[in-house]
Amino acid sequence: MNTNFLWGGASSAPQMEGAYRADGKGLTIADVITVGGKTKAREITAGVKEELFYPSHTAIDFYHTFSEDLKWLKKLGLKSYRFSISWARIFPNGDDPEPNEAGLAFYDKVIDTLVSYGIEPIVTLVHIDFPLNLTEKYGSWTNRKLIDLFLRYAQTVMERYKGKVKYWLTFNEINHAIPKNDLASAIAFMSSGVELEKYENKEQAVADVVYHMLLATSKTVLLAHSIDQEMKVSIMNSMIPIYPDTCNPLDVMESVKQSEDDFFLLDVLCRGKYPAYKLNKYKMAGIKLPVLPGDEEAFKNGTIDYIAFSYYMSNVASVDTSKVKVQNAGFSVGIDNPYLETTPWGFTIDPVGLRYSLNVLYNRYQLPIMVVENGIGGEEELVDGEVHDNYRIEYLKKHIVQLKLAIEVDGVDCFGYHTWTPIDLVSGSSGEMEKRYGFVYVDLDNQLQGSGKRLPKDSFYWYQNVIKSNGEEL
Repeated sequence: MNTNFLWGGASSAPQMEGAYRADGKGLTIADVITVGGKTKAREITAGVKEELFYPSHTAIDFYHTFSEDLKWLKKLGLKSYRFSISWARIFPNGDDPEPNEAGLAFYDKVIDTLVSYGIEPIVTLVHIDFPLNLTEKYGSWTNRKLIDLFLRYAQTVMERYKGKVKYWLTFNEINHAIPKNDLASAIAFMSSGVELEKYENKEQAVADVVYHMLLATSKTVLLAHSIDQEMKVSIMNSMIPIYPDTCNPLDVMESVKQSEDDFFLLDVLCRGKYPAYKLNKYKMAGIKLPVLPGDEEAFKNGTIDYIAFSYYMSNVASVDTSKVKVQNAGFSVGIDNPYLETTPWGFTIDPVGLRYSLNVLYNRYQLPIMVVENGIGGEEELVDGEVHDNYRIEYLKKHIVQLKLAIEVDGVDCFGYHTWTPIDLVSGSSGEMEKRYGFVYVDLDNQLQGSGKRLPKDSFYWYQNVIKSNGEEL
């Protein structure tokens, strides 16, 4: 492994920060999504309802505990830390005439602390906490006006953190803005801020949303390079490999066609134009893209600098529709894989799928790759001040073995790996606190009641040694 390899961790503002109205922060879409569970979907409400519970309102209170929490990252030995800036802390309504200095001051402290600790800050501009006003006033990303508003936000923080933040991501898991099934509406809302149920032609609405988000990304690449040529910009895709159920050519073709719904987003941003297969699919469905003069040039010149993806699970495709069902807690539709186990929340556990993903993405795009999320959530018990999470160690160990094979055997240019997440936080998919992902235990329950005390788990010391040995000791 390269000695400069970025062994890191990742998090997001709405799952960490809390303080949802502190110091001028505006409401975000995360602030109107209720808590869910293993068998209960999260719900989107029209504004904040006093009788309901919204995890983002308090989360783990990172807004007030960041100094302590960042010390844990330093002790862990992280080389890099991916986190998100909340747009609504900088522009509370998304379209305010001036930025909120109090919000910027908070991120000044976070970024300056990371830099002082020798931890590379990696910033996501939008991670499931889009300003709610932009959804209510403009219809979110169905409206082209959001591109300019997003660029103004991006310019504000990029100019502020020039020389401190090199790696940027525009949007988190953009492919989840395209719902795979009827249960994925909350997931799509978190990705784009659009309630698709309100649109008569959902397919056209999704096409508009994705087009505007992709165009905003290309324009952000150009903006970043004009501010600082050292800045590197990408977007984040959720990588869910889709295997064919059998060697029946029809199953193989089904897996290819399903994969296109995820790949076309990166095809646009890596190749500078929409791929023929997607344009033809739109044409057959009667969908027209909202293209304006200058868009083609922006896509062509604003290609991303690297590939970034999350990896948690894989899926299986079949042409036999009688076997197909919702999989992976609503993130995909397919059939069970008899060769793989699943987590209590229904995510398939497939370490080889990480190596597969790295190979497919690198061979397709020939760009450097950063794994920006990988991890496993589980219910854990604090006993005598200790948490024995061997299941997490085994999960990550098997995935890192496959990561190393992709790099050292297959020749994939991967320069970073980030676990989700260093410190327990609120789950994005279920809203639960007790679905724990971290190396550091946070003493809070699903109602976010408890002492809030931070305690290192067994996995903390294991990952600390992985980093120290540059992946040699697993």
